[in-house]
Amino acid sequence: MTESAPPAARLARAKFRAWHRGTREADYMIGGFFDAHHADWGEAELAWFEALLEEDDVDVMAWALKSAPVPPQYGGPLLEALQKLDYVTI
Repeated sequence: MTESAPPAARLARAKFRAWHRGTREADYMIGGFFDAHHADWGEAELAWFEALLEEDDVDVMAWALKSAPVPPQYGGPLLEALQKLDYVTI
């Protein structure tokens, strides 16, 4: 889906992709992050998340757990919020 798609359609697609990553651990981490934060997102934040969804789960999880350096294009307040992991309920 492109950035020209309606925001509601983009959010629905992002939610599906966030919760259907391929591993339960990634689903909870990435899907939980989406659920906790997407309501406050504008265009830039949604575009950031859509780009993040294109990355491998192993990489995203390593960035969130601070076990691998974060690429410059993902650094910033959204990645810092992902790293807090306070949105994951166990």
